[in-house]
Amino acid sequence: MRLFGGRKKREAVTGAVVVLEIDGMHCTSCGLLIDDELEEIPGVRSARTDVRGGRSTVRFEEGAEVDTDVLAAAVRRAGEYEARPVG
Repeated sequence: MRLFGGRKKREAVTGAVVVLEIDGMHCTSCGLLIDDELEEIPGVRSARTDVRGGRSTVRFEEGAEVDTDVLAAAVRRAGEYEARPVG
C-alpha cells in the first residue's frame, strides 16, 4: 500500500505476500502472538514470523485487499511491537 495525497490506496492482489520488519520481539512466543493476530485479519492466508530475523511474512488469499496499516495495528495488538513494510 502506498499513500497518495494522504489517502490510502488499497490494492486487490492475487496471492500477495507482504514482508514486515518488526521491532520489540524477544522470543518465540512473541512471534506466535504476532502470527495469531495477523491471521485474524480477513484475507490473510498465513503469517510466519522469524524472531531472529525480525521479520514477518504475510500471505494473502487471491483478490484480498492489502492494507499495511491494518497489519501494523494487528502487530501492535499482539504486544509492545512496531511493524513497517519492507521495500
